[in-house]
Amino acid sequence: MISTQTTTPIARVTNKLSSNALKLDPDRLFPVDGAKRQIARRLYESVKSLPIISPHGHTDPKWFADNQSFTNASELILTPDHYVLRMLYSQGISLEQLGVKPRGGKASEDPRESWRLFAQNYYLFRGTPSHLWLNTVFFEIFGMTVKFNANTADLYYDTITEALQTEAFRPRSILDTFNVEFIATTEGATNTLSHHDKIIREGWGHRVVTTFRPDDVLDPDHHGFKNNIERIGDLTGHDSLSWTGYLAALRERRAYFKARGATATDHGHPSPATRNFSNTEAESLFQKCLAGDATASECEDFRGHMLTEMAKMSLDDGLVMQLHPGSCRNHNQALFEAFGADKGADIPKRVSYTEHLKPLLDVVGNDTNFKLILFTLDESNYARELAPLAGHYPCLLLGPPWWFHDSPEGMIRFRSQVTETAGFYNTAGFNDDTRALLSIPARHDLARRMDCRFLAELVSEGRIDQDDADEIIQDLSINLVRRAYKLPQSATAKVSAAE
Repeated sequence: MISTQTTTPIARVTNKLSSNALKLDPDRLFPVDGAKRQIARRLYESVKSLPIISPHGHTDPKWFADNQSFTNASELILTPDHYVLRMLYSQGISLEQLGVKPRGGKASEDPRESWRLFAQNYYLFRGTPSHLWLNTVFFEIFGMTVKFNANTADLYYDTITEALQTEAFRPRSILDTFNVEFIATTEGATNTLSHHDKIIREGWGHRVVTTFRPDDVLDPDHHGFKNNIERIGDLTGHDSLSWTGYLAALRERRAYFKARGATATDHGHPSPATRNFSNTEAESLFQKCLAGDATASECEDFRGHMLTEMAKMSLDDGLVMQLHPGSCRNHNQALFEAFGADKGADIPKRVSYTEHLKPLLDVVGNDTNFKLILFTLDESNYARELAPLAGHYPCLLLGPPWWFHDSPEGMIRFRSQVTETAGFYNTAGFNDDTRALLSIPARHDLARRMDCRFLAELVSEGRIDQDDADEIIQDLSINLVRRAYKLPQSATAKVSAAE
């Protein structure tokens, strides 16, 4: 393990250079070519101050319900961010040292020491999106003008922690400061949404809403699957251990979430496989899963059938459906057993959409009242499958580059492979998918810069004109996401494709 008392040779060299000022190039990520850079710069100026729409994310609703100050820099920036944790863990630093508490154990009791360890090893993030996001946070939000490293760790910790105690850095004030017009959290089907009830009572229900994530009651491999199904029966009064009662309970839970502002459902299944069984077949499969007698193939069949059931329910209640398969979750079994989920040990895997989605699309694919937003961790199917699918079926939209690919390179690969077939208007704009509250403006800024870069290339090549680019960048930055998630348009905004 790397100790807080020692530094690697690389870190020692890094620290000798630590007096360098922290700077952000105003033209960062734009093309190097002067003419293209001018186009990108002009496009960016037109969108950099637009409101932020964050319709898919994992911030804690308790933050916005209680609106209490964050305790310290580590609590807000270090311990919730699985991007940060996974990089440091890969270099032999234990999660306990970083302030993450194991089940039945103890984490570091000194958040300052955890922060110092983070600072000492910050050089590990060079070239990564996290480096861009964090430097943006440090420079633009906290006004830091020297680089973050072992020599400046305490300066950073004290400056950030002191700022967090002020009114301007309470969670609701942060949304105002960042111009976050709308943000969605994500909760499981058994969640009572008590925090959201408080948010609504205190007049913030139009800004902070929930999202219905029913993996806990749709996936037989989910921990506590049967208990979770019994729980939604208790919450709704339906006999959820019967097939008809189970479906009724799901419908009622969806309505419960929608009444608290939800505009979407979210499904993190291992694969995009869908099925469409008869009621008799589905009921038999359901009972096998409840009894724990289902094979791995039958569990996959049940998940697949329930995606189709969710799609049919979306036709009834209007909730937008999101599907993001392709993550082998909790790949590090020992780490999962010690610390639980979302600690940086989820690994992408190959998936296929064309055949897997067909049973669902045969049922709802041509209905313009249904929307399904598709994400992937497998970039190999952007051009091969996802773009052609979204370029044909009226129900499909493509979500932005997600998770491991919400990077400058990932965003360019996405636009390059998708646009020729699906265009811009079969995509759903940008969402940040983050647990790290302060990274939200940095992530949206990066996405807007990369879209400006891509459009500048098209303008310079004569493939679109400047007027087209002006409309497209507005749509990519804010209008398409409003349309995709059925959010109210502003008084002046209008998606150009609908004109």
